[in-house]
This record gives sequence, structure tokens and C-alpha cells, in this order.
Amino acid sequence: MKANIPKGMGGPQNMQAMIRQAQKMQEDMAAKQEELYAREYDISAGGGVVNVKINGKKEILSIDLEPEIVDPDDIETLSDILVAAVNEAIKRVEDTNNAELNKITGPMNLPGLF
Repeated sequence: MKANIPKGMGGPQNMQAMIRQAQKMQEDMAAKQEELYAREYDISAGGGVVNVKINGKKEILSIDLEPEIVDPDDIETLSDILVAAVNEAIKRVEDTNNAELNKITGPMNLPGLF
């Protein structure tokens, strides 16, 4: 049984074009991912008393604390603010990375492909 493929919808030329397009998308994604990995973000929490610097690989580069947040009698508040700052930093990286990569892939959802 032969498949009835409309003209212009199949054949080797169309398949080659699709492969080239997929390869270009993969190259664009790899280049964008490298650019995103190199980015650095500065996130503050607790009204600016804690500042976290993170890169696009979600690696914490530094955490700076204002002296007034360091209270030996209230370590719990410092811990809470640090957790909030780190979580916000990770979220910012993920949101930025997803938004930038979605500009390349469009509405396609290709988990694990690139």
C-alpha cells in the first residue's frame, strides 16, 4: 500500500530541510545556553541586607551580608533570609533561561532534547 503524500509535503528535499532546521535550532540552543551560563545575577533579600550573586549554571558565587542582619541571638531570621535569597536567585536564573530558550524553540516543548 502506498502512502498518499500531498505534493510539496514530503520527499527527500523536505526531510533535508527539516533536518537542517533542527540542526540550526540545536546550534542556536547550544550557543544561547553558553551565553546564559556566563550570565551573573545579583539578588537581594531582607530589604537588601542579604545579597546573593549567582551565575547561569545556578552556582552561588557569593553571599554578602550587612552587619545589622548578623544577630547571634536570632540565627533563625538570618537563615530564613538566606534561604529566601538563594531560592529567588535560582528562580530568576531558571525563569530567564526558560524565557530565552523559548525564543528559539517557540511553543515546542522538547524536554531533554537539547
